[in-house]
Amino acid sequence: MRASTTHKRTKIGKRETSNRSAYAFLAPYLVLFATFIIVPMVIAMALSFTNFNTIQFPSFVGFLNYVNLLTRDEIFMQYVLPKTVLYALIVGPGGYILSFILAWALAQLSKTPRTILALIFYSPSMTSGVAMTVLWKIIFSGDQTGYLNSWLMRLGIINEPIIWLLDVRYLLPIVIIVALWSSMGVGFLAMLAGILNADESLYEAAALDGVKNRFQEMWYITIPTMKPQMLFGAVMAIVGTFQNGLIGVQLSGANPTPNYAAQLIVNHIEDYGFIRYEMGYAAAVSVVLLGIVWTFSKISKKLFQEKD
Repeated sequence: MRASTTHKRTKIGKRETSNRSAYAFLAPYLVLFATFIIVPMVIAMALSFTNFNTIQFPSFVGFLNYVNLLTRDEIFMQYVLPKTVLYALIVGPGGYILSFILAWALAQLSKTPRTILALIFYSPSMTSGVAMTVLWKIIFSGDQTGYLNSWLMRLGIINEPIIWLLDVRYLLPIVIIVALWSSMGVGFLAMLAGILNADESLYEAAALDGVKNRFQEMWYITIPTMKPQMLFGAVMAIVGTFQNGLIGVQLSGANPTPNYAAQLIVNHIEDYGFIRYEMGYAAAVSVVLLGIVWTFSKISKKLFQEKD
């Protein structure tokens, strides 16, 4: 009995030592996560209940910032929120579906062309904002030297140049196009990895059961077997969609964008936080944005989480 008890204690001691080693390896990540995610989030929530101009000490105002956001901020209710919803409904699902389709198509190719094309599709998400702005400003330049204006005038579709990036009719569609173009990020790579690492025996079994073409394989085999990658891609698409307010500002050169044509929630936060220095109100808007992202992330988790 004593030998058995001693052996059990030895195993428990080894397990506790192993756990301490794991915590030691996790410690740098946990410190960084707490420093740059948890602490700023808590501070933002606390500041959202204050009036803070970055100079004077914050004064507590309760839910006043939230009440003003929902009842008095006409810009937010009439322009920012509807345009953000429209942008998110197109870019979020659109970029997500496009990422999956491209990942699935590339998986059908051999290694060399697949690697080259994956790098080409992924590179827009890595380019800096300046490089992106230069490229798309040349295309949508408001004079006749702009590629799009020059092409349309040669075809006789328009008689004079259109100032694309300052026209309220076209700015948001252009921002959506650029966002879709740069949406092939880490979610796209995760989906590609998930498809490439699928169990080949499942496809062989499916062929014996009557699956006849690639599209049936994708629907009945590929998607169900890569739910973790699909969930990761969905979360990254949601976060990227709602935090991406840089495009409209860089293309138009102003924040707010002309007549709030491409003003998203992130731009609204920057406007009040770093231009007007109303940090308390900006913090309240950021908390609302956090709630929206959290809600959509929970919906994605319900859709793609594997059931026991």
